[in-house]
Amino acid sequence: GGLYRVGGCAGLRGMSGSTVERTARIVRTKTEAAAEAARTRGSRLVRTVTEDSIALEASRQAEAEVLQLHASTEESVKVAYRSTGLGIYAVVMRFAGMPLERLAMVLNSSQVSGQGQLSQAAKIVFADGAMAPFRTVGRASLVAWFLQYSVMGCVFQVCDRALSRLLGVRCIPYGEELMRRPDESAAPMSPSEQARAAGKVVLAPLLSGCIESSVSNRAEAQRFYGIDKLAAVEAKLGANPVARALGPGFAANASRNFIMASSSFVVTPVLYQRLYPQEKKDAQSLFWFGLGVNIFAGNAIAITQQALWGRALDYAAAGGGRPISYAAVVREGLAAEGSAAFITPTKWVARVLMNAPVQGTLPWFYNEVLPLGEGRVLGAARQISAALGGGPRAV
Repeated sequence: GGLYRVGGCAGLRGMSGSTVERTARIVRTKTEAAAEAARTRGSRLVRTVTEDSIALEASRQAEAEVLQLHASTEESVKVAYRSTGLGIYAVVMRFAGMPLERLAMVLNSSQVSGQGQLSQAAKIVFADGAMAPFRTVGRASLVAWFLQYSVMGCVFQVCDRALSRLLGVRCIPYGEELMRRPDESAAPMSPSEQARAAGKVVLAPLLSGCIESSVSNRAEAQRFYGIDKLAAVEAKLGANPVARALGPGFAANASRNFIMASSSFVVTPVLYQRLYPQEKKDAQSLFWFGLGVNIFAGNAIAITQQALWGRALDYAAAGGGRPISYAAVVREGLAAEGSAAFITPTKWVARVLMNAPVQGTLPWFYNEVLPLGEGRVLGAARQISAALGGGPRAV
């Protein structure tokens, strides 16, 4: 070791100064080049890693957006499936119940009076045979039934939310809100807020009732008169296109639907949330509470408007067709039968029986039957989406 060190020193001493400097520059240059190459490789590596990270994050975001789109699409498919199912179910049930509906319509008109109104109504309804009630159903009735049950359940919610935003008041409680305790910590409403809230509570079901009647009234008049008689009355009236589309007796029909919408979407949820014992709240108690309010409160009031509607259509058909005067209809009804022209136990029972088969079984159909096919419908929607390139095939 000592000899090597001595020999090395002697070798360096033997070199000229210029050679040493040249060697040092070469070493320094190579060192700097190596360092620069290392820095370049490191920078490139960092840049590559960063780009990969950005690409990975972008890929994750894109995947999240696709998944969100798929979730949104599936929710839309569910809504469409359930709405369509309810509409088809309502068409079938309402058509099957046409004898009861025709009985209720005739009982709530001026075609029967005095004793034995039920037997009088039955003779009129089945005068042309057992199938006569079904022959009053046209395409307008099928479309109206479908829309009433598949779409109109959402109309009140839309009206309520739009008016609540416009007037700056709270929405009517809905869904899971009904199962919670009322918010007693909220500050009391000012007189102005109370006035706006009261106005909204009237306007929302009024708009909902009018929209529903604009879809259903002409079809109901068709079932009341029969297809040919309605056409004859409309031809004699010579109404403008809007009045013809709304149908005769629209005001009384909208008034009835306003009462029923108020009962179903305002009175029932508000009373249930605020007054029903908290420990007894569940889906079953809400069903029976809502059914009771609608049968014993809503229908008890709405039957007067149903009778007004039936008498108004009889008035319109007199002499082949004439404009309806509701004042004259009420005056003539009271003069002929007193209050019995508009409300009796028989009229109320007929009205309830007309609605009960479909209204009473809708919750069962919605919660027990429709879910049986929902998985297959969603699977078919995923297959279609995958075939159209809308995303990865779900399994």
